[in-house]
Amino acid sequence: MKVPNNVVWFEVLLYSSLMLDALSVAFGDRSAGGDLFAPMILEVGLILLLVYFVHLAAEKHKNWPRWVLTALLVLSVFSLLPELAENGIEFASGVEVLSCILTAVGLYCSYTGDAQGWFNA
Repeated sequence: MKVPNNVVWFEVLLYSSLMLDALSVAFGDRSAGGDLFAPMILEVGLILLLVYFVHLAAEKHKNWPRWVLTALLVLSVFSLLPELAENGIEFASGVEVLSCILTAVGLYCSYTGDAQGWFNA
């Protein structure tokens, strides 16, 4: 069965967003001191879980991971807004904004066009 173009775009855009997130974790600011290893492990674990969700949605035709990814996007945007209001757009927050935009466009592709019949309810 041929994968619809919108599903391919969904997969490419979401994996690109997660790659940006992984680079953000890898090169993030660690100058605060204290134990930074545990939060970094949690962030990497969450990124790997989201990679699995994208795989489930795009390759296994599952619908529920798209809804989880959509809810997480909304939470990410709401958590990013206070930081943007307080500090403006800095490099780290700019990367997060770009990641949110890639995720939003990818999710839009998964809900529209030829992707509509791809996902099981």
